[in-house]
Amino acid sequence: MDDGLFDTPGAPSVPSAPIGGGTLAGNTHASAPLAVRMRPRTLDELVGQTHLLAVGSPLRRLIEGDQPMSLLLWGPPGTGKTTIASIVSQQTNRVFVEVSAVAAGIKEVRASIDAARARLVSSGQETVLFVDEVHRFTKAQQDALLPGVENRWVTLVAATTENPFFSVISPLLSRSLLLTLEPLTDDDIRGVVASALKDERGYAGQVEVEDDALDHLVRLAGGDARRSLTYLEAAAGAAVARGLDRVDLATTETAVDRAAVRYDRQGDQHYDVTSAFIKSIRGSDADAALHYLARMIEAGEDPRFIARRLVILASEDIGLADPTALPTAVAAAQAVQLIGMPEARLNLAQATIALAVAPKSNAVTLGIDAASADVRAGKIGPVPPHLRDAHYAGSKKLGHGSEYIYSHDEPYGIAEQQYPPDVVLDAHYYRPTGLGAEAGIRERWERVRRIIRGR
Repeated sequence: MDDGLFDTPGAPSVPSAPIGGGTLAGNTHASAPLAVRMRPRTLDELVGQTHLLAVGSPLRRLIEGDQPMSLLLWGPPGTGKTTIASIVSQQTNRVFVEVSAVAAGIKEVRASIDAARARLVSSGQETVLFVDEVHRFTKAQQDALLPGVENRWVTLVAATTENPFFSVISPLLSRSLLLTLEPLTDDDIRGVVASALKDERGYAGQVEVEDDALDHLVRLAGGDARRSLTYLEAAAGAAVARGLDRVDLATTETAVDRAAVRYDRQGDQHYDVTSAFIKSIRGSDADAALHYLARMIEAGEDPRFIARRLVILASEDIGLADPTALPTAVAAAQAVQLIGMPEARLNLAQATIALAVAPKSNAVTLGIDAASADVRAGKIGPVPPHLRDAHYAGSKKLGHGSEYIYSHDEPYGIAEQQYPPDVVLDAHYYRPTGLGAEAGIRERWERVRRIIRGR
């Protein structure tokens, strides 16, 4: 269950409205997990997702205007999907019913909708039906939700960590408002922890956290509010057990069984480790590359940042020496978006190893750099007349395209004619290496270039 988007520091206490059902009911008692006790009760207590909280936004209209509307919440764990569903229920006085896509079948889905319909008819009270991990539902199970959504017997709030355009059926997607949730920032997570330390539902000022321990908690959270509070609860419990009222780094490391990785995502360590990661792949050392990848992942680095670096490297340092490098890196980047962490670490690791062991060539980089240098130097001659657009009236009178030779009509599909402007006629930008697949490309390119240039 997703428990993100927690209180801002100093947020006012708001009496909790009763929840009409589901696993969230009765979870405000002292023995409930800290992440559950600190769940926001109003939109004003939410942290992060400012793009969803603006005045007049669909989410505010649904909650504050009490407008019937079904939501599809897409985002990584700990960003507030379950929290939003709870607030929809509490602030609109709807009954809250939760159905887990992991355990429920079509029978349970239909029973929940039938009960909501009967409740609406008998008392006029509406129902929020929360479906967690809706991407785990089969097509038939998702189809079972449609009558309730179509007839507004329920206000559906469905949550998913996977791309709904791949995992949710089109009829359900078209009948729901899609809201995308982003990972919380480091400052958001600091606010979550600070609030839990001060709030009466948390530690009410009885426990403090030292700065380096707080930094460690923030790194481990990785933008997941629930995770930050789970780790805080473990660390604070360990400190109290030792008779301490301050949580230090050593206690935190012991409590969560994770050593502090010295890695500042905004400082030198970020750039140093990233640089070592890229240079290790470029140098074909797969072991070193995996080490630096693990350091970034364990420190909570944004996996999308890592994926972007791999995509760049695939063209910058490998290019056509292994034509599969770029598709491999792009696939890893898409997997990060589709799957999310922690599973996507496997996709990043696979791409890292594939790029590290691939033959290397920087011919693509050198080629575009050389071409760009000529353009910046002013070598921008007119396009040869036979290559100019000849599709508009009057172009023939100007001689545009009149001497163009159609390549497919020539032997080998290659025509001898001038393509570059005169000013760069003898330029030689792309110079393939003899490494990997580029060796074959070099041989072909040299033959093709001689034919084109008439040599």
